[in-house]
Amino acid sequence: MRINLLLALVLLFASCTQQKEMKTEIDWQGHRGARGNYPENTWPAFKFAMDNQMNTLEMDVVISKDSQVIISHEPFLNHLICKDTAGNAIAEEDEKKWNLYEMTYEEIAQCDCGSLGNPNFPDQDKMKVAKPLLKDVLDQVKNYAKAQGMELPYLNVEIKYVGGNQGVFHPEIPLFSRLVYEVLSVNYPKDKWNIQSFDFDVLKYWNKEYPKVPLAALVESSTDIDSQFNYLGFTPAIYSPYHIIIDQATIDRLHEKGVKVIPWTVNKEKIAERLIEMGVDGIITDYPKMASKFRDNQ
Repeated sequence: MRINLLLALVLLFASCTQQKEMKTEIDWQGHRGARGNYPENTWPAFKFAMDNQMNTLEMDVVISKDSQVIISHEPFLNHLICKDTAGNAIAEEDEKKWNLYEMTYEEIAQCDCGSLGNPNFPDQDKMKVAKPLLKDVLDQVKNYAKAQGMELPYLNVEIKYVGGNQGVFHPEIPLFSRLVYEVLSVNYPKDKWNIQSFDFDVLKYWNKEYPKVPLAALVESSTDIDSQFNYLGFTPAIYSPYHIIIDQATIDRLHEKGVKVIPWTVNKEKIAERLIEMGVDGIITDYPKMASKFRDNQ
């Protein structure tokens, strides 16, 4: 009886230890910095993510008329969160007229994308802030990490490319990719960032032209990894699905292939806990503070 009880306690301890190790290894990523708390894809959001110990800063990039790499989710001024160059509100039907690919960065910098807040994130702090240059944010991240004695965070950079929009909202893949690669490779350690995209042609190009750069396949509605990887022609380092479509069997198959699984965008603790128990390698969230609750339970 005592032996059975002792064995049960040993197994329970081992299970708890494994669970703690699993949570410790999670790559917590601040989505657009910290969209739930600060204006998305801006320095205040990235700083908040760093202050809350995000391993990785997730961000999106587009290209301006003067070939500058801008951190922005849309290639235009989203009417929900941005004002125009004169400080006026933008009607929904007019937002795509404010095409960032047809604006210089000097013009883009005049547009406030923080004072309105985001109606989908009512707790977000409102502040006047413009869409930043990727280079400027990289400098701010490096300087802040050094000043605070922090480890430099990893970067997960999404190329916002949509087939059919080349020449309208962004350049062709080769030019788009070269502009992004030049800024990242010159201004941030090469072992501290990866590229992600929903467009698999973008990933195929990067795999061919920049084979040392880790790539993440973003997927939204299917986990048919066989056909997806066959189209890519290679196995990506990371598979990043919408969290509601991922299941245990797919996670296990991806791990067998040596692929990390990092779902998006997870904003509820119960969902994060379930995904972690399933064995995901990372969590992309709008709320960086959520990670501390898991760390506190280790």
